[in-house]
Amino acid sequence: MLVLASHSPRRREILANAGIEFVCRPAEIDERRRDGETPPAYVRRLARAKAMAVDAGADEIILGADTEVVVDEHVLGKPSDAADAVRMLRLLSGREHEVITGICLRTSGRVLVDAETTRVRFLALSEDEITAYAASGEPLDKAGAYAIQGLASKFIDRIEGCYFNVVGLPISLIWRHLKPGVRLNIH
Repeated sequence: MLVLASHSPRRREILANAGIEFVCRPAEIDERRRDGETPPAYVRRLARAKAMAVDAGADEIILGADTEVVVDEHVLGKPSDAADAVRMLRLLSGREHEVITGICLRTSGRVLVDAETTRVRFLALSEDEITAYAASGEPLDKAGAYAIQGLASKFIDRIEGCYFNVVGLPISLIWRHLKPGVRLNIH
């Protein structure tokens, strides 16, 4: 049985829509970034910490994940308020950025850590578009202050890589590790 170490409704929806059975057992960890930590190292560390923070039964696979938005080496986590969302959206406007998700799959005998990166390009946004979107409330619990699957979908010019990674969980990467007969199989 897969155990998702997360509160995220988006991660739950992605797993359910992919037909992967799971239960939720959210992990509580310190998510502060360490000085000098690169964005890929940061998301991998948090994914591992989340997977390690959850108790695992003998036949369970724990899935920890962390998603961050990165523009010019600035990690844009979840905004603290609407003003912070406006700041982030101004940074993203008319530019390309990366969405990086670290994953960790853990069994009683093995730990596998991996990551997925997707490049996303935003249209140039007007101040009215930025403030209206920030005021909608949608950006407040999203890394990078936007939901590609929601109201912000109209702002996305193009993506290169896994769409579901931008939503919050690179499902094909996870499936490649879980699927029977694969060399990196976690079982």
